Amino acid sequence: MRTDIAAPVRLEDYKPTDYRIDTVALDVRLHPESTRIKSRLRIAPREGTAPGTPLILDGDDLTLEGLSLDGMALLDTAYSASRDRLTLHAPPDRPFDLEIVTKTNPSANTKLMGLYRTDGNYCTQCEAEGFRRITYFLDRPDVLSVYTTRLEARRSDAPVLLGNGNCVETGKIDGTDRHYAIWHDPFPKPSYLFAMVGGDLGHLSDTFTTRSGRDVALKIYVEHGKEDRAVFAMDALKRSMVWDEKVFGREYDLDIFMIVAVPDFNMGAMENKGLNIFNDKYVLADPQTATDQDYANIEGVIAHEYFHNWTGNRITCRDWFQLCLKEGLTVFRDQEFSSDERSRPVKRISDVKLLKAHQFPEDAGPLAHPVRPVEYSEINNFYTATVYEKGAEVVRMLKTVLGTDGFRAGMDLYFDRHDGDAATIEDFLACFAEATGRDLDQFALWYRQSGTPSVAISVSRNEAADTMDVSLSQTCPPTPGQATKQPFHIPLTFAWLDPSGQPLNVASPDAPGSADGVLHLNDSKAVVRLPKTRD
Repeated sequence: MRTDIAAPVRLEDYKPTDYRIDTVALDVRLHPESTRIKSRLRIAPREGTAPGTPLILDGDDLTLEGLSLDGMALLDTAYSASRDRLTLHAPPDRPFDLEIVTKTNPSANTKLMGLYRTDGNYCTQCEAEGFRRITYFLDRPDVLSVYTTRLEARRSDAPVLLGNGNCVETGKIDGTDRHYAIWHDPFPKPSYLFAMVGGDLGHLSDTFTTRSGRDVALKIYVEHGKEDRAVFAMDALKRSMVWDEKVFGREYDLDIFMIVAVPDFNMGAMENKGLNIFNDKYVLADPQTATDQDYANIEGVIAHEYFHNWTGNRITCRDWFQLCLKEGLTVFRDQEFSSDERSRPVKRISDVKLLKAHQFPEDAGPLAHPVRPVEYSEINNFYTATVYEKGAEVVRMLKTVLGTDGFRAGMDLYFDRHDGDAATIEDFLACFAEATGRDLDQFALWYRQSGTPSVAISVSRNEAADTMDVSLSQTCPPTPGQATKQPFHIPLTFAWLDPSGQPLNVASPDAPGSADGVLHLNDSKAVVRLPKTRD
């Protein structure tokens, strides 16, 4: 009988941490088998934290080498440490600096989470809970900190040293083969967005001028000899930056934007602030062998990770239950980008085929879960088609409900109000409700209920009323944990077409449940009466 299964994490049990970490200063001395990390954390109790409340930091397979508070080494009785946890029994009831020294073996890190070394390159992957494999930390998305990272390595081992934010200093260590680079990210971020890279890489460079006139350096780092295969990815990046300024009003905020593309990165791609890391199959394209689909995939993934700069980085998730708030929303944004850059109907057909092939079966099976889950045992299990693809469809429905102008107004308010926040689905929807005056309480069921509803539609002539009556009904089969479903708010766009398929001019229906070419199904059954077409 297994006894090591962790208790499930539940949304209803969420509470903020007792302490916040305002700044993080890391000094990382890279070594293939023994990397030393010194972290200096500026920590403060949150308002309402009782004096003497223990501070418990997450760890994962760490070796503690040193620990001091405000520059003084801590006595063994002041803390307890294991490879997976560090506890200060009675921290000060005021802001303090905690300095932690840990060691880790990047070459032996076969989990490929945290800091690892592969094919001669140092790389990180910290989403969802990988930062705790680098140093002890409050490793959760609602702890936002300003990071400064000093990287040091042998120049012969890692001539390229990259981190989040802007590079503020580089130099050599006199009399040695070692060099260093200091990176500072001025925007608070959660630990899962931390990244660093060290290795021997080539790069492709370009620049981008934002709409406010700032020049941004662009760099794509790849294995030597592959630089020319990153040309299309660079073009896709620049077009993504233009599109996000035009369609969502979002301008890039750092002095440099970097992509590192290596063949053995364990994820598809990761949106770390200012330093995206990719598997190079989503960056490199050889014009002699790449297919149209290869180019489309590169364009979409480059855009997706760049768009995370605002929907995921500047505004992040309060907890992992809100994962769709960054992923579903950003999938919608990259779908819209590809639709504008290519063929909107072709892109829509492709997205629906993917949804039906992967998400519909998930929603109909034993693994069905809401777009915003309420419980998990392992967060990595929830990087699913429901969170990503269905999450994007819910955002698309929201735009259909509110219209283009209403949706943009809600997004603008969301960006303005929650910049620098760790937000929730409730925060997101509240912005649209406030910006448009619409009640979105029923629409929020899309985030709380699993399953794929079926809609039945029939149309009949009503000669007495001189209308066309549209009868609508919705049903949603039971799914695990949700035997009974409340009716969803389902928006349905419609149009009148003549026998040749051309649109007809239609009088605006004044019946409840319809307006501006959209029928709103809010009940299990409804009948909407539409006026006849005008001559």
